[in-house]
Amino acid sequence: MKAIIQRVSKAAVSIQGETVGNIHHGLLILLGIGPDDERQDGEYLIQKITQMRIFSDENGKMNRSALDVQGEILVVSQFTLFADTKKGNRPSFIKGAAPDIAREKYLEWVEMLREQYPHKIATGEFGADMQVSLINDGPVTISIDSKNP
Repeated sequence: MKAIIQRVSKAAVSIQGETVGNIHHGLLILLGIGPDDERQDGEYLIQKITQMRIFSDENGKMNRSALDVQGEILVVSQFTLFADTKKGNRPSFIKGAAPDIAREKYLEWVEMLREQYPHKIATGEFGADMQVSLINDGPVTISIDSKNP
């Protein structure tokens, strides 16, 4: 699994002009699923993301986690994280999981996150054409790959 994490002051995802998920002060997670991703990949990402100290403390140092600040989380499926751009100008996405497998694993991951994270969690809709808006706070953007911990 691959994730791009952005610390945001707010973020929202819309489908055909209708907002389906939104948050304030927290994390926007773009989540890509690979064909060989397993439960432990998801558990690793959840632990890493929720405990990563990327929020400022009273001294302005990045020393607090999403758990510490009771941050909200917006999760958006993002198969393009597995883009292969080595040949030509058109990315290939064959390194990502097939849509039916990716959907199942994405939904399982969101459910695991909900079981382990006590604060607001919003999502987009898997496979939909989504418009994501955000205000990146910092900016802070971090990439995590469960296969390269």
